Amino acid sequence: MFKENVLLSVHSSYKIGGPAKYFFEAKTFEELIQTLKEASQLDKMVFILGGGTNILFPDKGLNDVVIKIGLDYINPVRNPSRPRVGTAATSGRAVSNGVNQDGNILTIGAGTLITQLLNYSIVHSLSGLEWAGGLPGTLGGAIRGNAGAFRGEIKDSIVEVLSMDQNEPDKSIIRNNQECLFSYRNSIFKNSAKNEIILEAKIRVENGDSSAIKKAIEGKIQCRLERNPMEYPNCGSIFKNVPLEIFPKRYINIVENQIKTDPFPVVPTAFLISECGLKGVTAGGAMVSPKHPNFIVNFDNARAEDVKNLIKLVKEKVYDKFQVNLEEEILIL
Repeated sequence: MFKENVLLSVHSSYKIGGPAKYFFEAKTFEELIQTLKEASQLDKMVFILGGGTNILFPDKGLNDVVIKIGLDYINPVRNPSRPRVGTAATSGRAVSNGVNQDGNILTIGAGTLITQLLNYSIVHSLSGLEWAGGLPGTLGGAIRGNAGAFRGEIKDSIVEVLSMDQNEPDKSIIRNNQECLFSYRNSIFKNSAKNEIILEAKIRVENGDSSAIKKAIEGKIQCRLERNPMEYPNCGSIFKNVPLEIFPKRYINIVENQIKTDPFPVVPTAFLISECGLKGVTAGGAMVSPKHPNFIVNFDNARAEDVKNLIKLVKEKVYDKFQVNLEEEILIL
């Protein structure tokens, strides 16, 4: 079932990373459950991969089992098997084949790309996700990190999330929005000691005008292209923005004209990095983007160590100037 020594750089928006010892993309629940059971026999750690848009893989790769979640209800595999999974509370829940729409609630697989979900919303005149125009990655990854942009967050649309503990793949867990413990770029799934795997989610949308929805999404995409260094492989914003409430008051006069709502008042980390004179600074093939300095881009076959060196430099310089400890938004392995 597993492929061996698969380059993780191929599965990363950063285009960085050595080989995974074992790799498999699970496109149905049955495949995922079987893969987890087989992985347990290998005495290896299991890493669950979504779209690979927010991860820095190591240069040496991973001597582990990497399972990519390919549960995509918009483009489902042909004739997928339909196993039933569940605890006593959810016994008999059938796996979806294709998007399930019940009024203004969509059931979407965790492996669905956000771009595909937005295309679906345009075709079916469904509003509520326009803020995510241009957002990379999968729905599962967006939920795990409570992805957000343009004053919107994925938590605003989530009704409930279905997940499983990878150590007990025959059981499932359903949580409503509140039980997901969403916070700024965070959720219970990011901090779970159970190593939970997000399987699918119910999303609330509203009926809208297809042309207006398309225009709004395209506007967000264009804004990203203008502001972000999309000409180079990247992993999005490296650091979280700094909540205004914890920013040192003695430096407020420097940042007061830069404060934005995201979705609460924050000091943009890109501005702090710029104020430290770090735009365009390089380490090996990695560079602090002159266009958007909260992006560290792979401009010349960068290694993971190059990116890590810049991350360390940026954190040191920002702390020295503003006494702020930046927190990484990306996952560094």
